[in-house]
Amino acid sequence: MEILQDPIFLSRLQFSVTAMFHILWPLTSVGMSLVLVVFEVLWLKTGDADYYRHAHFWSKLFLLNFSVGVVTGIPLEFEFGTNWSRFSMITGEFFGNILGFEGAMAFMLEAGFLGIMLFGWMRVPPVIHLFATSMVALGASLSVFWILVANAWMQTPAGGHMEKDRFVVDSYSQAIFNPDTFWAVSHMWVACLETSLFVMGGLSAWYLLKGRHTDFFLKSFKLAVIIAAFAAPMQIFLGHGNGHQVFRHQPAKGAAIEAHWETNQAGSGANWNIVAWPNKSAQKNDWSISVPKVLSVLATGSSDGQVIGLKSFPPADQPPVMPLIFYCFRIMAAIGFGLFALIIWTLVCWLKGQLTSERIVKSRMLLYAWIASLPLGYLATECGWIVREVGRQPWMIYGLLRTRDVASALPASAVFVSLVSFVIVYVMLFMMFVVFASRIIRKGPDMADAPVTKIIGGEEQVIRLDEHKGGGPDV
Repeated sequence: MEILQDPIFLSRLQFSVTAMFHILWPLTSVGMSLVLVVFEVLWLKTGDADYYRHAHFWSKLFLLNFSVGVVTGIPLEFEFGTNWSRFSMITGEFFGNILGFEGAMAFMLEAGFLGIMLFGWMRVPPVIHLFATSMVALGASLSVFWILVANAWMQTPAGGHMEKDRFVVDSYSQAIFNPDTFWAVSHMWVACLETSLFVMGGLSAWYLLKGRHTDFFLKSFKLAVIIAAFAAPMQIFLGHGNGHQVFRHQPAKGAAIEAHWETNQAGSGANWNIVAWPNKSAQKNDWSISVPKVLSVLATGSSDGQVIGLKSFPPADQPPVMPLIFYCFRIMAAIGFGLFALIIWTLVCWLKGQLTSERIVKSRMLLYAWIASLPLGYLATECGWIVREVGRQPWMIYGLLRTRDVASALPASAVFVSLVSFVIVYVMLFMMFVVFASRIIRKGPDMADAPVTKIIGGEEQVIRLDEHKGGGPDV
């Protein structure tokens, strides 16, 4: 095939494969680190040993995700030098520094306290251990911040100018806090949290359905429901705000997301395509089912707002593969609303008294729904990144640098071999993850694992863990 002889296409495909595989793991490690902090706080506050056991059990899955995330994340940064060397040379003054900040501030913080969090239970005081867990969570969240800052700057570049084939930074604050930063960082951070909550809730539902440790997993199930009751609607709000930002600063991407070709006249609203098949070569939709004026409301907040159509841009400046962008966005949005509906259903059951150890097993449809929801956060995030990155094309830096102009001069055969190698290695990593994760899940929590207590000052306080128990997760 001719397309497999194009080194630029192969480099883009390789980065897409490695990035989409890598993003699976930070999703859970970032969100789960926050959940581990909650469990540990609850344990120290209530003295309930179940919360301590939860912290131990879920930390095993956290460690597994973190490990695969580290292994798959390192090649991404090297690809900027191997496959996108001209991009690195042009933008290194800002983009390179941001990636350096992520490594120094975020990854090192997370990695530095990870050993204490995992293996320090019987070696450091409980408050110090909580501090270590909090630093791991902070490092993971800082990683989201810096990576999304770099990506947001590629979407809405600010804070500098092009000078002699390089980007010169005039204001780091403006470049870091560019128009897309708030929405990109917050939307991704909440995606990590929400995905982790539905993973925890889905796995807890599986144990409840099996009748294993019902009282124990009912606690994690309820905690997932409580936090997700805030995270799910917040994610919908942030997604809507992000959409407004796209139409304001990246109108071609916004029009491609909605398959909107003709700019509507002032005073007349733009139709919203529920489903359609956009045809870039014909510059129209082959077919569509539309609702009058709804797109204007979604994009501008007004039923008569003007929305720029794709025909206002030269075909060379329009995003490629428009059906992919169009339907990935709708899958992402549908999952977001579906998860929110599941939360509403669960809260109603809770109010009816069905979330008790005696009655929860009778709510089989609800538990099956939670189990089915377990992979949906991953799917929604992958679809969101497809929309975000494919929608930015043909620009590497929106409006400044085209993708075809910043690729390395590599032979197609070399890129093809590295692409196939990555696919093979990543398939093996995924299979290993499935094996180890299955072992952890089948084994379940160690219900004999409990903290030692001692009377101090007339009160019973947790001071350390039983030294005959393992101090860390046995993956």
